[in-house]
Amino acid sequence: MVKIGHIELGDCPLIMAPMEDITDMPFRSLCKQFGADLLITEFVSSEGLIREADKSTNKMKFGQDERPIGIQIFGDSVESMRKAAIIAENLQPDFIDLNFGCPVKKVVVRGGGAALLNDLPKMAAMTEAVVKAVKIPVTAKTRLGWDDARQNIMEIAERLQDAGIQSISIHGRTRAQLYGGNADWTLIGKVKCNPHIHIPVFGNGDITGAVVAKEMKDRYGVDGLMIGRAAVGNPWIFRECKAYLNKGELIPPPSLQERVEIIRFHLQRSIVYKGERRAILEMRKFYSGYFRGVPDFKKYRMMLMTLDEMDRVLELIDKIAGR
Repeated sequence: MVKIGHIELGDCPLIMAPMEDITDMPFRSLCKQFGADLLITEFVSSEGLIREADKSTNKMKFGQDERPIGIQIFGDSVESMRKAAIIAENLQPDFIDLNFGCPVKKVVVRGGGAALLNDLPKMAAMTEAVVKAVKIPVTAKTRLGWDDARQNIMEIAERLQDAGIQSISIHGRTRAQLYGGNADWTLIGKVKCNPHIHIPVFGNGDITGAVVAKEMKDRYGVDGLMIGRAAVGNPWIFRECKAYLNKGELIPPPSLQERVEIIRFHLQRSIVYKGERRAILEMRKFYSGYFRGVPDFKKYRMMLMTLDEMDRVLELIDKIAGR
């Protein structure tokens, strides 16, 4: 039984990786329906929370059907992260997650995310301050290190554990790699095998399907798997991975008709959550995944990229499905 503090997650839990402008409440709900065991919000700026910025506040909203769920925060100041954690805790998530891995330039240049990989004493101080400030579990997500020459994840994991985190999620790339190349799970496995590490270790990076998920679990012995980009427009990946991990069963993806119903649910819930225009615009990044493998989808994709009214979008989706 894998546990994060008091949160029981079963054996080899599947976690939806937090992704900016992807893992909002409507999409998280879908991933939960398809078997994700643990959800995390999009990352929230600690400074934005302190200033009560609408964008930051809205990112923290979640439904009761999403539990267990964590709110992820990032920032460059120990004090702002401490205050932000207290604000986030007031919304009663199940845990607080610290982002020490985002490689995006606009985050790193401000000293947040993966920038902390270059200042481990500050990372540890920030973590300890947050742990002391809240009563719920604190977790962290990070990377192997800054670049190939500084893959110091073993020290990072030990320092974060000493500072009080109750699980660590490790993306198998350095900051320098961004999202290119291949994820290297070797060091993730070594962290898991480190006799000094007693918290759950979750592996992340290039889990593209059920077979790969089982291979990573078996080869590196991690406590759970975090799935990110492969779930975009493909929330049923969690169902497929669970079936193979638990029963050795390879199940097919949903039929085209089922996918259309999933898209309808996703779009309609997004419209309620953020308004029609914004929901339709942001939905565009999911279509390639939802319609992967559908013959002649390319010509329809270009049309979906231009439509801006819900009725017309739904009409075209039905047409693609042959309705």
